[in-house]
Amino acid sequence: MSLAIDDAAWASAWRRRSPADKLLLCGGLVGCALVLPAWPGSVLVALAAVVLALGPARVPARTFARAVRWPLAFVVVGALTAVVTVDGGGLGWTPDAPARAGSLVGHAVAGGAAVLLLATTTPMSDLLPALQRLRVPAAVTEVASVTYRLLFLLLDGLRTIREAQAARMGHSSTRRSLRSSGVLAAAVLTRSWDRARRLQEGLAGRGMETGLRVLPEALPSSRRFVAATLAGLTGLVAVSLAVA
Repeated sequence: MSLAIDDAAWASAWRRRSPADKLLLCGGLVGCALVLPAWPGSVLVALAAVVLALGPARVPARTFARAVRWPLAFVVVGALTAVVTVDGGGLGWTPDAPARAGSLVGHAVAGGAAVLLLATTTPMSDLLPALQRLRVPAAVTEVASVTYRLLFLLLDGLRTIREAQAARMGHSSTRRSLRSSGVLAAAVLTRSWDRARRLQEGLAGRGMETGLRVLPEALPSSRRFVAATLAGLTGLVAVSLAVA
């Protein structure tokens, strides 16, 4: 089993571009999403991220849409909780509820779209060495690397156990499905914890006190891409400030 975002990153037209270049672009978009006004700054940032993902990067539209739906649901719930007030009269809305909710949703959606642009165009095997070169603490990159590898162990265990349950008619009724889902969650977490423990003991037994050293693939930076990125970010800022 695999992750749709990971597959999209490996198949992306930007796969051969330097991770540093893509970090500059997506980091700049995230910065614009946080700093610029929600209108029109966040709208322009979100549109730019979606257009770049579906256009030059050739990320499948269905994959991008499926990746954004759960973060979008979380953002909507967060916006609702931010504009609801509870007082002696019961539930109510804050005086500036529409403006506050719109600003929160705009900034969050724009920043999320920029992060998804990076995730759907840059495999983790390229991103982690780039973060190390940017002086990100080794502990952070090691935790990210181990978590990434354990995701596939979780997926493999999930597939194996679910197939076994289906073969034993574990999902033939609603009651059996609920029971099988609970057993599935418990079994997957237990097996993943056991594999992680054995992995840690094996590395400790081999004297692995530092991170695993690998030779990353050399992907040279493109001056044209960097120049276009800086020009595009400058244009976004200028238009947003002019309209606002």
